[in-house]
Amino acid sequence: MLLGFDIGGTKCAVVIGSLTQEKKIEIRVKQVLSTNLPVYEMIELLFVTAEDLLHKHQIAVEQVEGIGISCGGPLSSKKGLILSPPNLPGWDNIPIVEMAEKRFKRKVLLQNDANACAVAEWKYGAGQGYNSLIFLTFGTGMGAGLILDGKLYSGISDLAGEVGHIRLSDIGPVGFGKAGSFEGYCSGGGIAQLAQIKAREKLQMGLKVSFCESLEDLKNITAKSVADAAVNGDETAIDVYHICAEYLGKALALFIDILNPELIILGSIYGRAIHLLEPIMMKVIQREAYESSYQACRIVPAGLTENIGDIAALSLALISSGK
Repeated sequence: MLLGFDIGGTKCAVVIGSLTQEKKIEIRVKQVLSTNLPVYEMIELLFVTAEDLLHKHQIAVEQVEGIGISCGGPLSSKKGLILSPPNLPGWDNIPIVEMAEKRFKRKVLLQNDANACAVAEWKYGAGQGYNSLIFLTFGTGMGAGLILDGKLYSGISDLAGEVGHIRLSDIGPVGFGKAGSFEGYCSGGGIAQLAQIKAREKLQMGLKVSFCESLEDLKNITAKSVADAAVNGDETAIDVYHICAEYLGKALALFIDILNPELIILGSIYGRAIHLLEPIMMKVIQREAYESSYQACRIVPAGLTENIGDIAALSLALISSGK
């Protein structure tokens, strides 16, 4: 049995799974929790939830072969520390590996969620059979996992792939603590910020916006509510996703030119809003990237879809087990 913890800025999951005879990871049971408690209370809730699930399904801790923890970066997988991720306020220098190993008496592996998802997609999803690929989270935040020449590349400080920090314009929505960053334009929080800016402009001119009826409603805007409005033809919502697509294309063109990958896999929001993003994104890539590089690179949504975070955490558990 494998035990995984997927820690995110808005929700966490505790997952129990196993490796099938076909060498695929199977999710046996899962429980989702809102990330709405102070850090140590949240970790205690995660551990108690895991213990309850194991007990409920008559799985002894001794049957757990490995434990994986997938979390937004930055972090140090070598030291087992979570290092102040922007989407997890208060999670500063948290020794989560040490805490989990003391609690469960099992080997624990911590990894950046983007790296964990890159490995999961490479082994079990859209990246199977490829030797060099980039995985982009494109969820609450924006991070990247890099598989280069058949190996996970994490960098000298375990911080390779922190692409959300890249500044794409001098001003713009804030992501990763930086205005105009890639995460500011291309993430759930960034799309919401863009929509708030555009909705405020319209409302102050006395115009209607279907996804926001008044200035008081600005704080309730989400990437999903904007996507739903765009699908229904709201021009402001469509404009927001077009801006996001423009900057997504610019960033991908840079990555294609620098790394010359075979494949780019885009997670979460891209899979749900591909029809809003892909046409403009591809036009920008074709305009900006080196032609022979972008023609050699496929761009696809995550193959593991909504289960990617769960499979990623269990993939780490499998690695920690030594299998």
